Amino acid sequence: MSTKPSLIRILAVDDHPMLREGIAALVASQSDMKMVGEASNGREALEQFRKHRPDLTLMDLQMPDMDGIEAMVAICSEFPEARIIVLTTYKGDTQVLRALKAGARAYLLKGLLRKELLETIRAVHAGQKRIPPEVAAELADHAIDDALTSREIDVLRLIAGGNANKLIADRLSITEETVKGHVKNILSKLGASDRTHAVTIALKRGIIDL
Repeated sequence: MSTKPSLIRILAVDDHPMLREGIAALVASQSDMKMVGEASNGREALEQFRKHRPDLTLMDLQMPDMDGIEAMVAICSEFPEARIIVLTTYKGDTQVLRALKAGARAYLLKGLLRKELLETIRAVHAGQKRIPPEVAAELADHAIDDALTSREIDVLRLIAGGNANKLIADRLSITEETVKGHVKNILSKLGASDRTHAVTIALKRGIIDL
């Protein structure tokens, strides 16, 4: 008597109901997969994970009330065996690294869902890791860059908010000279020509978000 292969049980986490519906439809068309739960933010994701213990979780990064990174850290600290695929519209290298450090096994751009989701699910379920070539290239491009310090990131966020050096100095309780030094380092590390260019690069790479 042949035993029926067990289904890959999936939890989908995204704050857009239409995207979750699209994933559910794709999964429903497969004989080896089953959607067991949905969540619209990180907090719900943790609850749903505890309840269903899915084989695989599809995790959006940008969500209200606990984002995807925080949710992954929480899930993986409680369930180290969790297999999580990040779904995102961003391919910034800093964001990718953050997701991988938080426990992601694969990184999938939302634009490629229809084409690559099912194959990625099966690969990760089988124990593989997956990163799209364009994301890997972005990672490689910046692998030897000097990372910004947490203080430089604070300064950069305030620059992105349109603040002048004097205001940044007041906000961070440092001197204006120190701010200028940070700005000089930021421009050098990011290869930026000016403050606006630095903010554009940082947003694209996922170093800061607005």
